[in-house]
Amino acid sequence: MPDRHSPQNALRHLIQLLKGEARADYLFRALWVEPLLTDIQGREPFTYSRSELAQALNMLLFDDLLERVPLATVYTEEKMARGEQVMLDHGALRTVAFEEMALPGGHQAFSRLLGPLGYRLAGRYPLEDLGMCGFVYCHLDLPETLSQFFVSELYPDRFSETFQETVARVLADSVDPIQPQHQQLLASLSRDGKLPQEEALQLLPALMACFGRQHPLPTFADYQQLLGESREMAWIATEGNVFNHATDRVSDLDAVVTEQREKQRPMKPAIEEGQHACIRQTAYRAHTVERQFREDEGQGPRPVPGSFFEFIQRGPMPEDPGRLDLRFDSRNAQGIFTMTRH
Repeated sequence: MPDRHSPQNALRHLIQLLKGEARADYLFRALWVEPLLTDIQGREPFTYSRSELAQALNMLLFDDLLERVPLATVYTEEKMARGEQVMLDHGALRTVAFEEMALPGGHQAFSRLLGPLGYRLAGRYPLEDLGMCGFVYCHLDLPETLSQFFVSELYPDRFSETFQETVARVLADSVDPIQPQHQQLLASLSRDGKLPQEEALQLLPALMACFGRQHPLPTFADYQQLLGESREMAWIATEGNVFNHATDRVSDLDAVVTEQREKQRPMKPAIEEGQHACIRQTAYRAHTVERQFREDEGQGPRPVPGSFFEFIQRGPMPEDPGRLDLRFDSRNAQGIFTMTRH
């Protein structure tokens, strides 16, 4: 059996150090991992490339979603029982284009992290019905096999003045998990394309902290005010920047939907068919979570929509059948957003 500290097990070893051996084994059984990221040929020991760090972050984020969405765990373990794995296509999160807080507004709070990891901005998708826009980040080294990020950005100025005042109040005490020492590590990673193990272990927890809620829970009155104009902003008020959903790339979406409906899972009524990309998408409805609002007059936690799990089928690029169509579709995306509307 190879030594767990050897290059042969570098990525697994990194996950073990962060999550423990049992959980690392679980994640490597649950998720398909690009073989190039476990290839030992010419690998520098105890140093992690930007691609390996991107894969590690995606695995940690997937693990976080499994803890928050029980049905995602059920689905994943059913695949594992059949000897199959989840192919992580993309993760999605929501942000607000609001500059008066400690961290950068909107998608910029994440472009500063994703760029050093090897991601580039690959597309913008207007979500006009929601007062938002989606920014998609695709990996430069392994675009088809490293999970993309769909970072949506909400624009408060498209809503009422009262709404804008409420947004400002809710986000006023936001904090930035990225401290100067993490900025230095990101600069090193951006410059060199790699980090030694000790620095990787410092950076990854800070990156994970960015995918959380960076502001205190709102009052229930503020939550209701936001909910009246934007269910998406109300969701951000309670859930922040966590993965709104993670997505399994499947080869036969119709078969997946049939199976899930036979099991009476809470599915989206219809499959979203892409108009401008060769994609088909559907999802579970969001898992209900409980949140304790501030100044809630002694009330206990209240139920609100949390995160969910999605399924996507991608076809080849029409002009280049040898390439996978990695694009998204604005209409599809807006349809998927309804999964957090309870």
